[in-house]
This record gives sequence, structure tokens and C-alpha cells, in this order.
Amino acid sequence: MSTNPTIAVVGSGPIGSTYARVLLERVPGARVVMFEAGPQLTDRPGESVRNIADPGQKARAREMSQGPQAGAYRESLGIPAGTVTEGMFTARQGTHLLDYGGAGSAHATSFPAAAAATNVGGQGAHWTCATPSPAFSEKIPFIADDEWDELIGSAKELLHVQGAAFADSAVGAAIRALLDEEFGAELPEGYGVDTLPVAGDPQPDGSIRWAGADVVLGPLLDPESPLSQQFELRDLTLVRRVELDGNQVTGVTVEDLRTHETSFVAADIVVVAADAFRSPQLLWASGVRPQALGHYLTEHPVVISTVALDAGKMERFATEEDLDAELSRRALNPADPVAAVNRIPFSEPEHPFSVQVMYSESTPFPMEPGAPYAENRWGYVNMGYGMRKHPRYEDAVTFDDSEPDYRGFPNMTIEYALTERESAEIADATERLRRAGKALGAFVAEPRLMPNGSSLHYQGTMRMGESDDGTSVADPWSRVWGYSNLVVGGNALIPTATAMNPTLMSVAIAVRGARKAAEELGQGKA
Repeated sequence: MSTNPTIAVVGSGPIGSTYARVLLERVPGARVVMFEAGPQLTDRPGESVRNIADPGQKARAREMSQGPQAGAYRESLGIPAGTVTEGMFTARQGTHLLDYGGAGSAHATSFPAAAAATNVGGQGAHWTCATPSPAFSEKIPFIADDEWDELIGSAKELLHVQGAAFADSAVGAAIRALLDEEFGAELPEGYGVDTLPVAGDPQPDGSIRWAGADVVLGPLLDPESPLSQQFELRDLTLVRRVELDGNQVTGVTVEDLRTHETSFVAADIVVVAADAFRSPQLLWASGVRPQALGHYLTEHPVVISTVALDAGKMERFATEEDLDAELSRRALNPADPVAAVNRIPFSEPEHPFSVQVMYSESTPFPMEPGAPYAENRWGYVNMGYGMRKHPRYEDAVTFDDSEPDYRGFPNMTIEYALTERESAEIADATERLRRAGKALGAFVAEPRLMPNGSSLHYQGTMRMGESDDGTSVADPWSRVWGYSNLVVGGNALIPTATAMNPTLMSVAIAVRGARKAAEELGQGKA
């Protein structure tokens, strides 16, 4: 172990960025080298593309994130247009399907909407910035509540979470009031209709500078900070293998995608934080193959709809002047208008769902002129019910050593099925969505279940556990069982059935893992 340890971080999203920052802040003299297979999209590494004002530049940044297949398979990389509602739980521009149909693509007929982003900042460059906290059975049972609360608090600071970003919207308040009339009596105290917490920094003009991995990296990107001298980000650099000496990691072999030269980078600790499919794929390719690797895949089944707000209902709680003020505020930033976003959080046992209700003055799809509710004066809400997928070993991504994917890794096959348990919750959520729509106005897009994989919230494939019993990949501090200096991170570690957006939870888990790694590096061992 060197006096000044080197940490290799695979993946540049919010989780890899959490490890980089916490380790550099806690381990004097440490050096972090972060590897990202995709390109840097913005001048500030990892910034959200939602902050790009110019529509053409924003579209170009998203296209750059769609992987090396973007040119050859442009028409098949995204979710089919009929299922896209930009800005909700669905896949959006900037991602590419894993099973895109070209040579070397994954096999995912039962999980057709599985998608990834390949760029500096990962999905943190494209996410909706929704940051609800896990509750009830979503939380990890072997982390005590007081520690968990502190970890969530640290994660909120790293992500710049705002708890009441839309609280001053009178239109949003009217929507909440109508939903509260319908559902409030059924919900436990503290888990009623509310604004959606988001990651970002409110600006003087009423807009929000949305958070990406850049805000997590923080001082590591500041030339005036000494920590920036200890941090190196290599984009367009693919980690081919995690190298091992017995059960000790020695470093990583990387390929420079500009020159296609390979090299070895020695490291005292390796953190694999790509995504829930490519992280286990890298471990598999490196010969790290715990029994649970790739298994227990979960996501969030999602039922969505669009509702035209009813003037009579809305005017009980908001005025025409309030509506004009809302529309004027949205017009200040037409590239990414700040909308009133409300939610009903997950709670048990009555409400095992996470609901987002997003206001918009237009529908996310074209409406025929003269159609009922076209150009609706009070606008619309796009509503999505996110539900639980209960973990099963059978739901998995597996890897085939005999078939290379487009990058030369063992190719993926995803097997996934909804059971009667999920189907019952989906039926319940659909009925509640109809109640919500009736309370607010009239449906212009009926409730529909999105294709498997649409949520982008892929979890469980490197799940953490209390004991090395074959049902988990990582220990409670995110270390791969049997490897003291191989750490994993991301939504893939979440072992529970959740309904809420998982990024905040995953950053909290990463804070815990990084602190443990820093403690052991400080003791002269990894």
C-alpha cells in the first residue's frame, strides 16, 4: 500500500463522483483516476444537458450520449415514439437501447426498453433530478435508521436537493389541493400529496440549474481547489478488465477509444460504478462471478397518462391571474421550463406506489386541431405511478462468454417477468390513476403500462447483503464479497423492492461505502 493511494473509479455518474469526492476529501494525498467510456458533453464535466439553452446544442449533446451505435442504428436506439413521454419515468433522448437490433446488441425480448447512456456524467446528465427519499420497506434493513437518516442528509447535500422547488406555484398548489381531496384521508401523516424534491439550484429568474455529476464532484472541478490536482477524468476510455492477484485487485486494463491502445493503471482500490448492466458485465469479464451477480433484477413498472385540467375544478383553488403568472414564469426558460411537479410518496401499507404529477401547458404528443381538450386553457398534467418489482433470482442479466457484444464483452441476455404480485399492484395503481384523473379533469391519454425497462431505474444486479450466503454480491459497505479492495456502486446495489426514484438512495449507499474505504486506506490497508 502506497502512502498516497490511487483509486480507480469506473463510471462518471453521480455514484462514481460520490466515491471520488468523499475519498479525496477524507484521504490526504490520495489520487483518483475516473474512467468513462463515453465523451464529455459540456464544458463543465458531468453537467446536466437540461441546462443547455440552445436546442441544437442540447440535441447534439444527447446524440453524443447514445453510444458508438448512434450513427449506424440511429432509428432503433430510442424507445419507440408511441411510448415516450419526455421528462417522466420513461427513457428519453440521450439513451440507447441495449437490445437495439444491430450486430452485438443485447438480447432482451422480455425487457425491451432497457436503455443506457454513455457519456461523462452518465444518466446524471439526462435524469429528471427527482430525489425522493426511501421509506418503510424501501430502506435497507441492516442499516440503522439514525445512520440512514444521516447518510440521506449527506446525499442531499452532494446532490443539491431542494425540498420545495415548486411550492410557490399557485397552479401546482391547486393540483395538490384537488389530489388531497381525493386521496388525503387514505394517506399516513407526512406521506400525503406534496411537491417533488429535486436536485438543482434555483436561479434568480425563477429557473433551476439542474444538478448533474458536476455538483457532486464539486471542488474536484474547481481549479482553485487543491483537490482538483488529485483528480483525473479520462473520457472515451473503456475499462476492459479489473485485474486481480488472487483476491486482491491490482488495477484496471483500459482502452483509449481514440487510439485503441490498451494500458494498465495500477490502483489500491477499484470502484466499479458504471450501471446495473455494464458493471456486472465488467465483473463477469474480469472473472469476478459471485452467484448473485446479475440476478435479482428489479425496476419500476410504470403506468402513465395525460389529463387535461378542468377549469372549474382548478378555479376553486387558483385564479386566471395565477395561471398567467405560471405561464409567464415557464416562458422565461423555454429550453427547459420549470413546471409545477407534485407527488404522492410511497407509504405502507395503503400506498405502495410513487406518483409524479407534472404540469405542462401542452401535451407531450401532438393533438389534432379541434380535438376535445386541444389547446386546453388550463393545460395538462402528465401523471405516472411507479410501482415495485419484488426481487426474484430468475429476473436477471446473464453473460455469454462465447458471444461478444458490440464492445467485445460477453454479451447480455435479460430475462424478466412480472408476477401475479406485480400485476395486482399494477391493477390497483391503474385504478388510482383513473381516480386522480377524474379529480383533476379529463384523460387525453388513457392510463397505460409502459414496456418493461422504461423506468431506467434498474436495480438489484449487484445487490448488497448482510452475509455472504449467495443472495448478494456486496457486503454492507459495498465491497464485493471476498475482495477487500473491490467496491461496487449504483442502483444495482439496492436489495429491496422500491417505488421511488433511486438516485438519492444510491448516493447515500455510496457515501457509506466511500467512508469505509477511506477509513481502511487511512489505516494503511485496502
